[in-house]
Amino acid sequence: MDEAKYLPAFQIIMNAGNSKAKSMEALEAARSYDFELARECICKAEDELHQAHDAQTEMISAEAGGNPVDVNIILVHSQDHLTMAMMTKDLAEEMIHIYKTIHQLKGE
Repeated sequence: MDEAKYLPAFQIIMNAGNSKAKSMEALEAARSYDFELARECICKAEDELHQAHDAQTEMISAEAGGNPVDVNIILVHSQDHLTMAMMTKDLAEEMIHIYKTIHQLKGE
């Protein structure tokens, strides 16, 4: 097995997983009305997403440059992780907004 061809996919999986975890941590912070921590976590989630996108862009650039990328189950899995991490961050941002509104309405 040529492990090098799987490295970009594993990079995406790792960064996407880290991003999703930070987004979930942001939600936990917002639930406790710790909006500063929530914002910090969302920023870290965004940084992890950028790193995952960088790995993905390298593969796309290689393909566009005439160096085909093997499509395998690990690569497909990495794309699934990236999509879910993006959705988790987007939904976390919306839910944080809702928690802020609740907090304001409660007058706390």
